[in-house]
Amino acid sequence: MQRVCLALPTMRSCPDTIAELAEEAAYAVATFGVEVHLLVLDTTDAVAFAENAGAVAALEPTPGVVVHHLGEARQREFLRRVAERSGAADPELLLDMMLPPAVAYGSCVNRLFLGAAALGCTSAHLRNDDADFQVVDGRKVFPIHHELLSIGRPAGEAAAVVSRSELDPADADKPVMLVSGSFIGELNVDISEIHELDPAVYREVVRLWTPPVWSEEEQDAMVDVSFKGAGSEPFTTDESVLGVPDIWDVYMCNIALDHRAYEVLPLLPSIETIGSDYALLHAMVHSRLPGVVHNRHIVNYYTPERRTGSGFVNYQLRFVKFLLSMLYLYPVYGGMIDLGRGLLDERHGLKVEPLIDLVRGSVDWDRAGNEHCLDVLDRSYRKLGGKYAELADVVAERRQQLLDEARADAERWAVLVEAWAALVAASRAEGLGASEVPA
Repeated sequence: MQRVCLALPTMRSCPDTIAELAEEAAYAVATFGVEVHLLVLDTTDAVAFAENAGAVAALEPTPGVVVHHLGEARQREFLRRVAERSGAADPELLLDMMLPPAVAYGSCVNRLFLGAAALGCTSAHLRNDDADFQVVDGRKVFPIHHELLSIGRPAGEAAAVVSRSELDPADADKPVMLVSGSFIGELNVDISEIHELDPAVYREVVRLWTPPVWSEEEQDAMVDVSFKGAGSEPFTTDESVLGVPDIWDVYMCNIALDHRAYEVLPLLPSIETIGSDYALLHAMVHSRLPGVVHNRHIVNYYTPERRTGSGFVNYQLRFVKFLLSMLYLYPVYGGMIDLGRGLLDERHGLKVEPLIDLVRGSVDWDRAGNEHCLDVLDRSYRKLGGKYAELADVVAERRQQLLDEARADAERWAVLVEAWAALVAASRAEGLGASEVPA
């Protein structure tokens, strides 16, 4: 029986999300006859963890669905065993990258990948705790429907289960290792208030994340589509397309990935940095692997704590660090584009060697671009005034630290990429431990 991992990282109380994902898991079992392991990696405080644990305990038992709810201590125990078993020279460094004492979006997904490997799953289906499923005629629109139709199958076979195929016949034997929908609702980066205050400032700020080698026209076109997902059009009927996806049509919180992808390349272990979880998607798209894009989009929303007080500053600093990370990521992405299908081995899987070379090569990139980025942000935030002027003061005070951390993140990613295969193998050998909760 095919075993899959429906995965949720969370750092907040989210009992409703847990209940919804259990419904999606039950749907997958009933529709596709798979075994679903619902893996909730929870780094909340004791109160929120108890609320989430209560939601798990309240789930109706469903044959074929197994829930794993791991708090921070249990995750640390698992990761320590894995790091030590991997034979790494510095297991403590790996443990710190996998479970740092701060918000790390790439790290939490990397933990899910290792958890999926430990559970013997063939695919990971990623969701988020600040999104809802669409509801049509009283029924929830589960993305796992399209995911399980195609994930892991030869693309030539998947052509029979999609609405439209744009598959190159030469790619028919390649596996579908990515199936994704997008999102509707709020921007997936919480900066819409900047646009409301001053559209010109918004454009200038968002342009900072566009490739600097692009023309102004290309950069402006990227600004127009950035962070908007599928817009606001609600689901009506299923549509799915097989082919090489556009990077703009895939969303890391509404995606299924085959184990042959995420067991090769981990995500950036950057702390307090949004957008650090997309490098793997770039590798898959730029290597021209076939994938499926569908329209079972989730509904994105934002929790209120990131819009006021310290929550506002913390979130916006993550956005600043995201902008700074692009200095080191764009050379990697550009190299992926240049290599194209050269990133794949004879079995159509990603090769780690060229990826390591690209990541290593980005570390010493001239940071002048990031100096300019911070100058533009300082000017833009002060023009907006109010809490944004206060944010500018915080960014100015931490300027050198932010520049240093962006480079250090690139260095740490290189270390993790080199250690990743051993960590995956150690996870498979270790297993996840006694964490199963029947559902």
